[in-house]
Amino acid sequence: MADDIEDVFKKVSKLKVAVIGDIMLDTYWWGHVERVSPEAPVPIVAVDKKEQRIGGAGNVALNINSLGVKPALLSIIGDDEDGKQLKRLLKDQGLNDDLLYASKERITTNKIRIISRNQQMLRLDAEDVKDLSSKEEEAFYKLAENYITSQKPDVVILEDYNKGLLTETLVEKIVALCNKHNIVTAVDPKRKNFFAYKGVTLFKPNLKEVKESFHILTDEVNENLLNSIHQQLADKLTHHISLITLSEKGVFFKNEKQGRIVPAHIRNVADVSGAGDTVIAVAALLYAATKDVDLMAQVANIAGGLVCEEVGTAIINKQRLIEECKLLLSH
Repeated sequence: MADDIEDVFKKVSKLKVAVIGDIMLDTYWWGHVERVSPEAPVPIVAVDKKEQRIGGAGNVALNINSLGVKPALLSIIGDDEDGKQLKRLLKDQGLNDDLLYASKERITTNKIRIISRNQQMLRLDAEDVKDLSSKEEEAFYKLAENYITSQKPDVVILEDYNKGLLTETLVEKIVALCNKHNIVTAVDPKRKNFFAYKGVTLFKPNLKEVKESFHILTDEVNENLLNSIHQQLADKLTHHISLITLSEKGVFFKNEKQGRIVPAHIRNVADVSGAGDTVIAVAALLYAATKDVDLMAQVANIAGGLVCEEVGTAIINKQRLIEECKLLLSH
């Protein structure tokens, strides 16, 4: 298996991929604190540095881009300066912004983090989280429909951050359209529309999300429990594959033929931010290229572990992932 991993990534590089979901701007202000404000009992942060990054569904697109595939990114931004900045950042990464819908009704999501001594002191969220209006939902669906029917991607990743873009109606219509054209659909869900993703190919929640959705209170993690969770998901969603991330315990995958826990490899974990984005990107591409669910889970598990060794939201390095797969899959 390890000897074939180069060939697998050659297949991956030939895929046509779309990411549909909530894009956001991640803003970081780094500074230092030397005194308390005379106006209120709060620290004064003297700002030393500012940085802005592409977040949300855009981070999934960046991971795909790093794996040698140019993704189409379909999302919604506001007709504002933050939206223009996101477009500039996408162009800097060599990604197209022509499938971003500029809303007159919403603002661009911007999460501003204020950090001192490597600790987050405050986060400010500028965002609209209400569902799209029927008018904008229809306009966005037409954008997605035109892309999917004309380009016929190999895989569509639905990346939901509960920001109002992926409404239940929109999800239903996009999944039906993909199934009509035999396009693989992969989903990274959030709690609000957790059970809206009926009929998808790959459903990738984390264990916490699943337990909350089914009101599971036990802290145990074993294959009997996870098999039961998969069956409950399948009864509601009629999807094909469950891929449940288990944090430091690895990942669990299951379809109608096979399933197991793939244990995590020992890592020096620095930060888990963005690991889920990497896992869904790698899993969707590996499955679309090979249809091998066991290999998909193993490689996605390795990729998620690698990005946890980096501080902050990290992007997977293709060559490092290939080398790590050669090393770990040979055992």
